[in-house]
Order: sequence, then C-alpha cells, then structure tokens
Amino acid sequence: MIYYLFYLLVLAQIALGVYSLYEGFLWFRMVRQRLSSHAGFYTPAAALIVPCKGAERGLEENLMAMTRFDYPNYEIYFVLATSLDPALKVIERVKTASSKPVHIVIAGPPEDSSEKVYNLTKAVASLPESVEVYAFTDSDVRAPRTWLTKLIAPLQDSKIGATTAYRWIIPNGAGGDGFASALASVWNASVATVLGKPENNFCWGGGTAIRKTTFNDAKVLEAWKGAVSDDFAMTYALEVVGREIVFCPECFAPTMHPWTFASLLEFTDRQILITKVNSPRRWKMGALAHASYVVTLLFGLYVVLYSTIDVHPWGNLLLLTLAIPVLAAMKGALRTIAITEALPEWRSAQASWSWIWTVLAAIIPFLFTYNFLMSLINKRIVWRGIRYELLGPNTTRIIRR
Repeated sequence: MIYYLFYLLVLAQIALGVYSLYEGFLWFRMVRQRLSSHAGFYTPAAALIVPCKGAERGLEENLMAMTRFDYPNYEIYFVLATSLDPALKVIERVKTASSKPVHIVIAGPPEDSSEKVYNLTKAVASLPESVEVYAFTDSDVRAPRTWLTKLIAPLQDSKIGATTAYRWIIPNGAGGDGFASALASVWNASVATVLGKPENNFCWGGGTAIRKTTFNDAKVLEAWKGAVSDDFAMTYALEVVGREIVFCPECFAPTMHPWTFASLLEFTDRQILITKVNSPRRWKMGALAHASYVVTLLFGLYVVLYSTIDVHPWGNLLLLTLAIPVLAAMKGALRTIAITEALPEWRSAQASWSWIWTVLAAIIPFLFTYNFLMSLINKRIVWRGIRYELLGPNTTRIIRR
C-alpha cells in the first residue's frame, strides 16, 4: 500500500513540476519580449512618492539614484512620519544635491492603518493639480536611470489600470548572514515568477505607476483606509473597477540591505500573513503548492529509506523522488538567466551568487510552508519597528509604536 501511495503522490508532484517548468519557460519568454521592446515616449508630469523611515544602509545612494532618472518631467516627494526620523538629514542632503525638484512631506503618526499607507495618503494629498501620473517606490530600491521611464510608458494605453515592477534582492554578506540573504533572494524570486499573467498581477508598492484619473476612479484612497498593505489595497481597488495591472520585468528593482535569519523570518512571515488577510485566493493556492511539494518530497525520501529496510528495489524510487527538486532547480535556473538579462549592470555583483537561484530553489518551499503555517496561528506582524494586528483587509490595529 505504501508504494501505491508513493507513486500516486510522487508522479502527481512530478506532473505539477513539469507544468510549473513549462510556465517558467513562458514567463522567461515574456521577460525577453518585454526587454527587447521599446519603452515608448509617454512622459506626462509625474510625482515619484517615496516613503522613508530610518537611516538604513545605502539610503543616500538609493535616494540619489532616484534623482537621476532620465524621465524628463517628474518631481520627488519623500514622505516621513515624523521630523525626528534620522532619514530626514539624509533626505535634506539629497535635496540639496538633486537637479530634480524634491519635496519633503511630514505625515504625522498613523491612526488606524500602517505607517506606510498613512504616509502615502498624506503624500498624495499634498500633490499639485498639474500631476498626471503617480509613481511609487521604496527607499531600499536602487533603480537604474531608465527605470521610471519604462515604468510609466505603458500607461499611454488608457485601458491599463497600473504598471508594476517587483523587487530583486541582491545577496550580500558572509557566513550565516550571507546564507540568510541568499534565502531571502531565492524566496522573493519565486514570487516574481508568478507575475506576468493579468490575473496574477498585483501592484507592488516598491514600483507602481498609475494615472491620477485611474487612481481617483478606482477610489484608491478609500481602499487604503484602515489597510496595512498599500499593495493589495490598490490591487483590490483596480480589480473592483476591472482595470488591468501590467507587470514590467524591465523594471525589476534591485534592493540591498543586510539580512539575518531573524529578519528573514520576520519579512517572509509578514508577506504571507498580509497575503492571507488581503488575498485568500492567492494564499490558498500558494499554501497548497508549497505544502504538497514538501509533504511529497519528505514522504518520498521516507519510502526510499523504508524500501532499503524492506529489501525492495530502491534505486528507481530515489530517482523519481529526486526528480521533484530537480524540476524546481531547473525553474530556478530560468530565473537566473532572466535576471542576468534584466539587470545587466548588476551582473558582476551577482556573479558569485549565481548558483543560489538554482540550488536553493529546491529547498525554499520548506520556508514557504513554515510561513504559511505561521500565518494560521498568528495575526500580528512587525514592520519597520511597529507591531500591527491584522483583523481584516481594512481593519488594522497598532499594537506598539
């Protein structure tokens, strides 16, 4: 009986792995097609809104890069919760050195939403009427000069609701911290592969552009009320009015900051719990995919071990079991090639880490499964030093500031 169950589970997982790899090839082809396409010439007056908190490593370099975009007509709005934030001194230096207009918005403390959502709300309220496009990014992003132009250009098609990029974590560090950084990058990369099909796309807060008229028609400000996630609230608002979100892999956003295993778990647990609260469908699909991978692989290895004791031919069983992580590794290799082409200026920085997206892709579902299990028993997250309790998509309680 145990062998029948083995073949049922393992062959089903291999079939899913083959299908996932096929999807990976389609995603890879989509990335290449977009990389080879022209950005276009749509350059309306834009506001780049950047929420900041704390003097994180590389902050000044990140913010200075945002002042050097080749987009001809934009102004930058850095927004902070308080004038006591240590990031303010960095922003003032950037403002002095910038050739682009830089504005500083002090939002004040949040009340019933996350600090980031409250900051964004106040920043949007401060914008002049002349702004036609809102672009959002994060302070840990270090984007290339063409990034903003490529993110906004597709909005020339007025039927598009918004465009979105996605982060790409650049591994760094040594020893345990380096391995935590590698895991964070591979974990994040697997999410990036989901983006591409309209039904899977969502507005990532670190790189989203939207016309002001669309923002108002979709009532995004109302969707943000009480929300912890700016990403999912905007996504939901656009879905309600039937507006498409376009993923722009040509706008992958490099991010760099130190990682420890504690910060890795805090980050990954937070992302999955936010997904559970805001998008149950995405959460259920992800939980099923990763949990079935882990259970099947562990059961397969158990049966291989059992067969050696049971004097049963175990070689073929082992080969079938190993096919599961091999297929995952092959998809990881596709991500490696794609990001090398999408971020050529980061090729040398990632050269020594190129193996991780292939090798660690086979074990990252274990981390995902842990995250999904934690989201079943916990409703609280820690984000930028603030603890929140997520009671619903638009019901957030601040536990401690």
